Amino acid sequence: MDRIIIEGLQVTSLIGVYDWERTAQTPLLVDLQIWVDLTPASQSDLVTDTLDYANIAEAVKQVASNSKFELLEALAGAMIKQIFSQFDCQKIELKLSKPEILPDARNVAVVLTRTKP
Repeated sequence: MDRIIIEGLQVTSLIGVYDWERTAQTPLLVDLQIWVDLTPASQSDLVTDTLDYANIAEAVKQVASNSKFELLEALAGAMIKQIFSQFDCQKIELKLSKPEILPDARNVAVVLTRTKP
């Protein structure tokens, strides 16, 4: 199956369990793999035959900026749900990273993989 990949998408969200994390938007990074049949677009060269990457990115950014989840897991799940509701795809793998949140780690991330319900 074909895939569209978006890496290092920068989003911000009010996220975290601790009070000090909930005082301002936190920068996060999103890596997406979206399984979709790209045969029509590969033959037609028409954007209407594929998923619009900019629209996918905007949908993910909107979920992040409007959410108030405590957990990365919950925010990642909401992002996946939004993508499935807006775009015709079969499977999504989403990595959501919260860089530099632990003093001795460069990054903390969760990876969710879901198939279309």
